[in-house]
Amino acid sequence: MSRRTSIFLALIAAALVAPAGASAAPGGANLSLKVGHLHGGKAKILSKVPITGTLAPSAAGEKVDLLFFRNGHQVGTEHLDVGAGGDFKSNFHVRRGGRFAVQATHEASAAVPGAASARKKFGVSFPSLGLGRCGRIVRGFKKALKQQGYVPSGGSCFNDQDSRAVLAFRKVNNDSHNFHSGRGIVKAVFAGHGAFHLKYPKAGKHAEVSISKQVLVLAAGGKPVQTYHVSTGKSSTPTITGHFNFYLRQPGTNGEGMVNSTYFHGGYAVHGYPSVPPTYPASHGCVRVPIPDSLHIYNSIDLGESIWVY
Repeated sequence: MSRRTSIFLALIAAALVAPAGASAAPGGANLSLKVGHLHGGKAKILSKVPITGTLAPSAAGEKVDLLFFRNGHQVGTEHLDVGAGGDFKSNFHVRRGGRFAVQATHEASAAVPGAASARKKFGVSFPSLGLGRCGRIVRGFKKALKQQGYVPSGGSCFNDQDSRAVLAFRKVNNDSHNFHSGRGIVKAVFAGHGAFHLKYPKAGKHAEVSISKQVLVLAAGGKPVQTYHVSTGKSSTPTITGHFNFYLRQPGTNGEGMVNSTYFHGGYAVHGYPSVPPTYPASHGCVRVPIPDSLHIYNSIDLGESIWVY
């Protein structure tokens, strides 16, 4: 074999040698993806979803991007290093409801062709909550309620105050008037739906009483801050309607059994009372609130502050 022929064959052999780890499959690289901890195609709200995948072939220094979608719109990207065996992993924290999807992509490098995985889709499941239930979901539920202007308790356990907040939420959203926080209620709260829509959002710090919904709303900054279930006047003794100003405060319990009263017109007041039915107006004309809520409401209202009753 001549020297010229030997050089020519060596060049051909060098051209056929692929970079280390890059013996590509026909058509390019393969990018697989798995989403774990799903039940019936759904992840639990506030759970941590493991995401694993493999890039093949792979090489040292390769990277992939994880693309996250919610309801068809991209909401985030995470850049990951690919391990020696082509593997990569991450976790996705499910903080709200929706239809989610994740996809992995790899930009072509000198060693490995570009690739993209199929989108892996999953939904979110929600539990029912009730008295005595504790944990991170309860804590997250109460945080979401508070962000919408309701008044749950603190901590991570569900108690009577939280049941009253759920009743107020139900009243505002025209649901049946009970204390049950079923899956639909929990889903709506985590989705950020269901806040009271103020009739007078530009009135500054003020109060509104909706007789039709049977709620009292303390507002500031153009949004509801505290929303409570109440009982207004029954048909024979209806609550007066209109625009008024709070003019008198009376702490404690008076001779009529009214607790922590704030008057806005004559003898009409917002006050605590032992009986605040969840399903119907029952007062003698005042705005009754549950006694456990009365002191917080009393301390939140300023003399001279406006109240609209409608």
